[in-house]
Amino acid sequence: MIDSSPHATKLLLTPPEAAKALAVSPRKLWQLTADKKIPSLKLGRLVRYPLADLTAWIDSQKSGGQQR
Repeated sequence: MIDSSPHATKLLLTPPEAAKALAVSPRKLWQLTADKKIPSLKLGRLVRYPLADLTAWIDSQKSGGQQR
């Protein structure tokens, strides 16, 4: 069952929500989306950003690696 309470975690973010969550401008988000560098989902004419995919994308973008 999906939790419809006001504090439920959203699974799909709108472009403004995704830009804010990633701390980038909406223009930069659109550039990343158009270049297919960031995960997105098209629902008809709507573009949404799956929260789990954005989290995985952030992890894949980390640099530095582990110290030995």
